[in-house]
Amino acid sequence: MAIQPILKYPHPVLKKMAHRIERIDEEIRQLMQDLLDTMQNGPGSVGVAAPQIGVSLRACVVDVSQNRHGKDNNHGLLFMINPEITFKNGSATMREGCMSVPDYTGDVERATDITLSFTDGISGEQRQFQSTGFEAVAIQHEIDHLDGILFLDRISSISTGLFRRKNYR
Repeated sequence: MAIQPILKYPHPVLKKMAHRIERIDEEIRQLMQDLLDTMQNGPGSVGVAAPQIGVSLRACVVDVSQNRHGKDNNHGLLFMINPEITFKNGSATMREGCMSVPDYTGDVERATDITLSFTDGISGEQRQFQSTGFEAVAIQHEIDHLDGILFLDRISSISTGLFRRKNYR
């Protein structure tokens, strides 16, 4: 149970493909707890991925239930190991921010409906479900971190789609 420091862009770990997790043991459960503690400590954070705390493994947590954009449409706290998006549909552009890029936000186009499969990082059970709206966007953002992709890489025009953050709370 520890809040971990967040790596900031351009740290090289943030641009690497994370490794698959082959089995869930106490070390992985501790990683999941560290991710949760770190997310809950972050200002307005709805997710964090293992590479953001310097661990190049395919693990992340997402919880949009306390955010005004996701409180009415969510699956609660998700502990995801080796998540994969198996289907995408729709498209919308939303403003995104990231603890690893704290001084900027950007307009990013993402799918509005996804089907997701992953191993639950606590129970070890396989899960699959459909996610929509803000939760789907947050999940895609965190999976991008596992693939070495930052929201900066998804902005179509840096000159018109990237914004200096006015405040970070």
